[in-house]
Amino acid sequence: MILPIYLYGQPVLREVAKDISADYPNLKELITNMFETMYNADGIGLAAPQIGLAIRLFVIDLEPLAEDNPKYTGFKKVFINPQIVEETGELVKMEEGCLSIPGINEIVERQEQIRIQYFDENFVSHDEVYNDFFARCIQHEYDHIEGKLFVDHISGIRKQLVKGKLNNMIKGKTNCHYKVKPVQSKN
Repeated sequence: MILPIYLYGQPVLREVAKDISADYPNLKELITNMFETMYNADGIGLAAPQIGLAIRLFVIDLEPLAEDNPKYTGFKKVFINPQIVEETGELVKMEEGCLSIPGINEIVERQEQIRIQYFDENFVSHDEVYNDFFARCIQHEYDHIEGKLFVDHISGIRKQLVKGKLNNMIKGKTNCHYKVKPVQSKN
């Protein structure tokens, strides 16, 4: 089922998400719905707060990028109760966008390597290291479960330049090709 994506200004996007247990209600269905929602919006990552749930869960699928870069082939993962335990390496700047902030892309600086501990969809524990774009995608989604957005990482000047667009999102003035839940929504 395709779920509405919560847009900038929704309070749930600023909450620090809570851990869940293996018996979380309808977890498999939720994960399936998150992937379906993400694909429908042409995204490569989606965190539970983006669909209105303040839980520590996000999904990533880099397969759509594999045609241009084969190293992304088969990278489809579910991260439950993740904890980034280490960030190392150079700070790397790259443009980012977000399904919850449509129409805005900005340069964000992130560390090039992370170590993350998490459970997969079967509640199998993992402790893994990721580099480069893999690390960036994970850090972006991880921010969502920490109540942060990529615009929190941009300079004050850039924030001023996008302020009008962000205010329009809060007012429900956004064009999207996917199902959304703006702040002013009565749904």
